Amino acid sequence: MMKSIVTRFRAYQLGVPGSSFSYFADGHFTVIEGRLTELSKVALVYEMRRCGVEFANSLHITSWDADHCNMHELQELLDLVRPLRIECPGYDPYTDHGEGCLEIIAAYKDAQAKANRVPTIKHITPLYIDKLDKAGSEAFEDTYYNPMHIDGNCPNNNSTVKHFRKGSFNVLSLGDVESPNISARLRRSRILKSETDVMILAHHGADNGFTTKKFLARLEPRLAICTSNYANQYDHPRQDIRDMLYEEDIRLMTTKTGDVIVKSIGDHMGAYRAVNLKGNSKEISSTMDFRSKKGRILSYNDDTLRQRYQGRRRYGP
Repeated sequence: MMKSIVTRFRAYQLGVPGSSFSYFADGHFTVIEGRLTELSKVALVYEMRRCGVEFANSLHITSWDADHCNMHELQELLDLVRPLRIECPGYDPYTDHGEGCLEIIAAYKDAQAKANRVPTIKHITPLYIDKLDKAGSEAFEDTYYNPMHIDGNCPNNNSTVKHFRKGSFNVLSLGDVESPNISARLRRSRILKSETDVMILAHHGADNGFTTKKFLARLEPRLAICTSNYANQYDHPRQDIRDMLYEEDIRLMTTKTGDVIVKSIGDHMGAYRAVNLKGNSKEISSTMDFRSKKGRILSYNDDTLRQRYQGRRRYGP
Protein backbone atom coordinates (compact mmCIF):
# COMPACT_ATOMS: atom_id res chain seq x y z
CA MET A 1 0.00 0.00 0.00
CA MET A 2 1.48 3.31 -1.02
CA LYS A 3 2.37 5.66 1.83
CA SER A 4 1.44 9.33 1.75
CA ILE A 5 4.75 11.25 1.72
CA VAL A 6 4.99 15.01 1.42
CA THR A 7 7.81 15.52 -1.10
CA ARG A 8 9.48 18.66 -2.45
CA PHE A 9 12.37 19.26 -4.82
CA ARG A 10 13.78 22.68 -5.62
CA ALA A 11 16.36 23.88 -8.14
CA TYR A 12 17.77 27.24 -7.04
CA GLN A 13 18.65 30.15 -9.25
CA LEU A 14 22.13 31.26 -8.18
CA GLY A 15 22.54 34.35 -10.34
CA VAL A 16 25.89 32.92 -11.47
CA PRO A 17 26.84 29.65 -13.21
CA GLY A 18 26.48 26.58 -11.02
CA SER A 19 24.04 24.19 -9.40
CA SER A 20 22.08 24.04 -6.16
CA PHE A 21 19.10 21.85 -5.24
CA SER A 22 17.21 20.44 -2.28
CA TYR A 23 15.07 17.33 -1.83
CA PHE A 24 12.62 16.86 1.04
CA ALA A 25 10.85 13.56 1.66
CA ASP A 26 9.41 11.79 4.70
CA GLY A 27 10.66 14.56 7.01
CA HIS A 28 14.26 14.45 5.74
CA PHE A 29 15.83 17.51 4.08
CA THR A 30 18.83 17.13 1.76
CA VAL A 31 20.80 19.98 0.22
CA ILE A 32 22.41 18.95 -3.06
CA GLU A 33 25.69 20.74 -3.96
CA GLY A 34 27.79 23.10 -1.86
CA ARG A 35 26.62 26.40 -3.31
CA LEU A 36 25.01 29.45 -1.69
CA THR A 37 24.60 32.94 -3.13
CA GLU A 38 22.67 35.95 -1.91
CA LEU A 39 19.95 35.06 -4.40
CA SER A 40 19.64 31.39 -3.44
CA LYS A 41 20.01 31.97 0.31
CA VAL A 42 16.61 33.66 0.58
CA ALA A 43 14.93 30.79 -1.27
CA LEU A 44 16.76 28.11 0.73
CA VAL A 45 15.73 29.66 4.05
CA TYR A 46 12.14 29.81 2.80
CA GLU A 47 12.26 26.19 1.61
CA MET A 48 13.50 24.94 4.98
CA ARG A 49 10.74 26.82 6.76
CA ARG A 50 8.18 25.53 4.26
CA CYS A 51 9.33 21.98 5.00
CA GLY A 52 9.31 22.61 8.75
CA VAL A 53 12.99 21.83 9.33
CA GLU A 54 15.67 23.72 11.25
CA PHE A 55 18.65 21.88 9.77
CA ALA A 56 19.52 19.59 6.89
CA ASN A 57 19.79 15.88 7.42
CA SER A 58 22.34 15.71 4.59
CA LEU A 59 24.55 17.79 2.35
CA HIS A 60 25.23 15.84 -0.86
CA ILE A 61 28.06 17.13 -3.07
CA THR A 62 28.50 15.53 -6.50
CA SER A 63 31.77 17.14 -7.65
CA TRP A 64 34.71 19.18 -6.36
CA ASP A 65 34.36 21.63 -9.26
CA ALA A 66 33.70 25.17 -8.05
CA ASP A 67 30.28 25.32 -9.75
CA HIS A 68 29.18 22.41 -7.55
CA CYS A 69 31.07 23.16 -4.32
CA ASN A 70 32.42 26.67 -3.88
CA MET A 71 35.08 27.27 -1.25
CA HIS A 72 33.97 30.88 -0.80
CA GLU A 73 30.34 29.88 -0.12
CA LEU A 74 30.65 26.53 1.66
CA GLN A 75 31.22 27.80 5.20
CA GLU A 76 28.14 30.02 5.11
CA LEU A 77 26.08 27.14 3.71
CA LEU A 78 27.25 24.81 6.49
CA ASP A 79 26.47 27.42 9.14
CA LEU A 80 23.02 27.93 7.65
CA VAL A 81 21.82 24.34 7.14
CA ARG A 82 23.99 22.52 9.77
CA PRO A 83 23.91 19.10 8.07
CA LEU A 84 24.09 15.95 10.19
CA ARG A 85 25.70 14.09 7.29
CA ILE A 86 27.96 15.25 4.47
CA GLU A 87 28.46 13.12 1.36
CA CYS A 88 31.64 14.12 -0.45
CA PRO A 89 32.99 13.10 -3.85
CA GLY A 90 35.23 10.06 -3.53
CA TYR A 91 38.05 11.31 -5.72
CA ASP A 92 40.93 13.55 -4.60
CA PRO A 93 40.45 17.21 -5.51
CA TYR A 94 42.77 18.26 -8.31
CA THR A 95 42.69 21.98 -7.46
CA ASP A 96 43.50 24.11 -4.42
CA HIS A 97 39.84 25.12 -4.46
CA GLY A 98 38.71 21.55 -3.89
CA GLU A 99 41.33 21.05 -1.19
CA GLY A 100 39.99 24.17 0.50
CA CYS A 101 36.48 22.70 0.53
CA LEU A 102 37.79 19.53 2.21
CA GLU A 103 39.50 21.63 4.87
CA ILE A 104 36.29 23.55 5.54
CA ILE A 105 34.35 20.29 5.92
CA ALA A 106 36.96 18.90 8.33
CA ALA A 107 36.86 22.10 10.40
CA TYR A 108 33.04 21.96 10.44
CA LYS A 109 33.15 18.42 11.83
CA ASP A 110 35.58 19.47 14.57
CA ALA A 111 33.49 22.50 15.51
CA GLN A 112 30.30 20.45 15.69
CA ALA A 113 32.04 17.79 17.79
CA LYS A 114 32.81 20.40 20.42
CA ALA A 115 29.06 21.11 20.54
CA ASN A 116 28.33 17.37 21.00
CA ARG A 117 26.80 17.20 17.53
CA VAL A 118 29.17 15.13 15.43
CA PRO A 119 28.22 14.97 11.74
CA THR A 120 28.94 11.89 9.64
CA ILE A 121 31.32 12.51 6.73
CA LYS A 122 31.12 9.96 3.90
CA HIS A 123 33.36 9.94 0.85
CA ILE A 124 31.50 8.22 -1.99
CA THR A 125 34.24 6.04 -3.44
CA PRO A 126 33.96 2.88 -5.55
CA LEU A 127 34.89 0.88 -2.43
CA TYR A 128 32.14 2.58 -0.42
CA ILE A 129 29.55 1.74 -3.06
CA ASP A 130 30.80 -1.84 -3.38
CA LYS A 131 30.40 -2.45 0.37
CA LEU A 132 26.81 -1.25 0.56
CA ASP A 133 24.10 -3.76 1.45
CA LYS A 134 22.23 -5.68 -1.20
CA ALA A 135 18.55 -5.05 -1.74
CA GLY A 136 16.14 -7.55 -0.24
CA SER A 137 12.50 -6.98 0.47
CA GLU A 138 13.18 -3.33 1.30
CA ALA A 139 12.57 -0.99 -1.60
CA PHE A 140 12.91 2.73 -2.25
CA GLU A 141 16.17 3.40 -0.42
CA ASP A 142 18.33 6.15 -1.92
CA THR A 143 20.63 4.51 -4.45
CA TYR A 144 24.22 5.23 -5.58
CA TYR A 145 25.32 4.38 -9.11
CA ASN A 146 28.65 6.16 -9.56
CA PRO A 147 31.64 6.17 -9.28
CA MET A 148 32.20 2.46 -9.86
CA HIS A 149 35.88 3.21 -10.56
CA ILE A 150 38.05 6.32 -10.52
CA ASP A 151 38.76 7.85 -13.92
CA GLY A 152 42.23 9.37 -13.77
CA ASN A 153 41.81 11.24 -17.04
CA CYS A 154 38.40 12.87 -16.60
CA PRO A 155 37.36 13.96 -13.07
CA ASN A 156 33.84 14.68 -14.33
CA ASN A 157 33.29 10.93 -14.63
CA ASN A 158 34.02 10.58 -10.90
CA SER A 159 30.92 12.60 -10.03
CA THR A 160 28.50 10.95 -7.64
CA VAL A 161 25.32 9.69 -9.29
CA LYS A 162 22.49 9.24 -6.80
CA HIS A 163 18.83 8.31 -7.13
CA PHE A 164 16.69 9.95 -4.43
CA ARG A 165 13.85 7.44 -3.93
CA LYS A 166 12.26 8.08 -0.53
CA GLY A 167 9.53 10.46 -1.63
CA SER A 168 6.29 10.15 -3.57
CA PHE A 169 8.33 11.03 -6.69
CA ASN A 170 11.99 10.21 -7.36
CA VAL A 171 14.87 12.44 -8.48
CA LEU A 172 18.00 11.29 -10.34
CA SER A 173 21.10 13.44 -9.76
CA LEU A 174 23.85 12.91 -12.35
CA GLY A 175 26.54 15.43 -11.41
CA ASP A 176 28.97 16.12 -14.26
CA VAL A 177 29.34 12.62 -15.70
CA GLU A 178 30.06 12.62 -19.42
CA SER A 179 31.28 9.14 -20.38
CA PRO A 180 29.13 7.21 -22.90
CA ASN A 181 30.17 4.04 -21.03
CA ILE A 182 28.60 5.33 -17.80
CA SER A 183 25.51 6.30 -19.76
CA ALA A 184 25.27 2.79 -21.20
CA ARG A 185 25.68 1.21 -17.76
CA LEU A 186 22.99 3.38 -16.19
CA ARG A 187 20.47 2.75 -18.92
CA ARG A 188 20.70 -0.99 -18.22
CA SER A 189 19.25 -0.41 -14.74
CA ARG A 190 15.67 -1.63 -14.43
CA ILE A 191 15.17 0.48 -11.31
CA LEU A 192 16.22 3.68 -13.07
CA LYS A 193 13.86 2.93 -15.94
CA SER A 194 10.87 2.23 -13.73
CA GLU A 195 11.44 4.88 -11.06
CA THR A 196 12.99 8.01 -12.58
CA ASP A 197 10.49 10.86 -12.49
CA VAL A 198 12.68 13.98 -12.34
CA MET A 199 16.19 13.99 -13.82
CA ILE A 200 18.83 16.65 -13.27
CA LEU A 201 20.59 16.82 -16.62
CA ALA A 202 24.20 15.64 -16.53
CA HIS A 203 26.82 18.39 -16.71
CA HIS A 204 24.16 21.12 -16.92
CA GLY A 205 22.79 19.70 -20.17
CA ALA A 206 26.09 19.62 -22.06
CA ASP A 207 26.14 17.71 -25.34
CA ASN A 208 29.17 15.56 -24.54
CA GLY A 209 28.05 12.03 -25.41
CA PHE A 210 26.43 11.06 -22.10
CA THR A 211 22.87 12.22 -22.72
CA THR A 212 21.77 10.26 -25.77
CA LYS A 213 18.48 9.37 -27.39
CA LYS A 214 18.92 5.77 -26.18
CA PHE A 215 19.53 6.97 -22.62
CA LEU A 216 16.43 9.18 -22.55
CA ALA A 217 14.23 6.61 -24.27
CA ARG A 218 15.25 3.96 -21.75
CA LEU A 219 14.87 5.99 -18.55
CA GLU A 220 11.84 7.98 -19.69
CA PRO A 221 11.92 10.71 -17.04
CA ARG A 222 8.81 12.89 -16.94
CA LEU A 223 10.76 16.11 -16.31
CA ALA A 224 14.35 17.24 -16.96
CA ILE A 225 15.92 20.02 -14.88
CA CYS A 226 18.80 22.19 -16.07
CA THR A 227 20.62 24.84 -14.06
CA SER A 228 21.78 27.92 -15.93
CA ASN A 229 22.17 31.57 -15.03
CA TYR A 230 20.25 34.28 -16.86
CA ALA A 231 23.13 35.15 -19.20
CA ASN A 232 23.55 31.41 -19.94
CA GLN A 233 26.93 31.96 -21.58
CA TYR A 234 27.50 28.19 -21.74
CA ASP A 235 24.25 27.63 -23.67
CA HIS A 236 22.80 25.08 -21.21
CA PRO A 237 21.12 22.87 -22.17
CA ARG A 238 22.52 22.61 -25.68
CA GLN A 239 20.07 22.66 -28.56
CA ASP A 240 20.75 19.03 -29.45
CA ILE A 241 19.76 18.03 -25.91
CA ARG A 242 16.62 20.18 -26.11
CA ASP A 243 15.69 18.49 -29.38
CA MET A 244 16.14 15.01 -27.90
CA LEU A 245 14.02 15.89 -24.88
CA TYR A 246 11.28 17.19 -27.15
CA GLU A 247 11.38 14.07 -29.33
CA GLU A 248 11.07 11.83 -26.25
CA ASP A 249 8.22 13.95 -24.82
CA ILE A 250 10.27 14.88 -21.73
CA ARG A 251 9.38 18.29 -20.37
CA LEU A 252 12.20 20.71 -19.58
CA MET A 253 12.49 23.41 -16.92
CA THR A 254 15.57 25.55 -16.23
CA THR A 255 16.67 28.03 -13.59
CA LYS A 256 17.55 30.62 -16.25
CA THR A 257 14.59 32.81 -15.32
CA GLY A 258 13.81 31.52 -11.81
CA ASP A 259 13.70 28.62 -9.37
CA VAL A 260 12.03 25.34 -10.26
CA ILE A 261 9.84 23.76 -7.55
CA VAL A 262 8.49 20.22 -7.84
CA LYS A 263 6.03 19.25 -5.11
CA SER A 264 3.69 16.40 -4.29
CA ILE A 265 0.04 17.39 -4.39
CA GLY A 266 -3.36 15.96 -3.46
CA ASP A 267 -2.94 12.97 -1.14
CA HIS A 268 0.88 12.99 -1.67
CA MET A 269 0.72 9.49 -3.09
CA GLY A 270 2.02 9.98 -6.62
CA ALA A 271 0.64 13.20 -8.10
CA TYR A 272 3.15 16.02 -8.32
CA ARG A 273 3.35 19.50 -9.82
CA ALA A 274 6.33 21.31 -11.32
CA VAL A 275 6.42 25.09 -11.17
CA ASN A 276 8.94 27.39 -12.86
CA LEU A 277 9.09 30.73 -11.09
CA LYS A 278 10.06 34.08 -12.49
CA GLY A 279 13.37 35.35 -11.15
CA ASN A 280 13.57 36.40 -7.49
CA SER A 281 9.79 36.31 -7.03
CA LYS A 282 6.84 34.01 -6.33
CA GLU A 283 5.33 34.78 -9.72
CA ILE A 284 4.80 31.65 -11.81
CA SER A 285 6.22 31.38 -15.32
CA SER A 286 4.84 27.90 -16.11
CA THR A 287 3.36 24.86 -14.37
CA MET A 288 2.93 21.17 -15.26
CA ASP A 289 1.27 18.23 -13.49
CA PHE A 290 2.54 14.65 -13.52
CA ARG A 291 1.98 11.23 -11.98
CA SER A 292 4.96 9.36 -10.53
CA LYS A 293 5.97 5.93 -11.79
CA LYS A 294 6.18 4.70 -8.22
CA GLY A 295 2.43 4.51 -7.71
CA ARG A 296 2.09 1.60 -10.13
CA ILE A 297 4.99 -0.30 -8.54
CA LEU A 298 3.63 0.08 -5.03
CA SER A 299 0.43 -1.64 -6.08
CA TYR A 300 2.43 -4.88 -6.27
CA ASN A 301 2.14 -7.41 -3.44
CA ASP A 302 5.06 -8.17 -1.08
CA ASP A 303 6.16 -11.30 -2.97
CA THR A 304 6.38 -9.39 -6.24
CA LEU A 305 8.38 -6.60 -4.61
CA ARG A 306 10.81 -9.09 -3.07
CA GLN A 307 11.35 -10.74 -6.43
CA ARG A 308 11.82 -7.37 -8.10
CA TYR A 309 14.56 -6.18 -5.74
CA GLN A 310 16.18 -9.47 -4.73
CA GLY A 311 19.92 -9.34 -5.17
CA ARG A 312 20.00 -5.76 -6.38
CA ARG A 313 22.44 -3.39 -4.79
CA ARG A 314 20.79 -1.18 -2.25
CA TYR A 315 23.52 1.45 -2.56
CA GLY A 316 22.22 3.21 0.57
CA PRO A 317 23.72 3.93 3.98
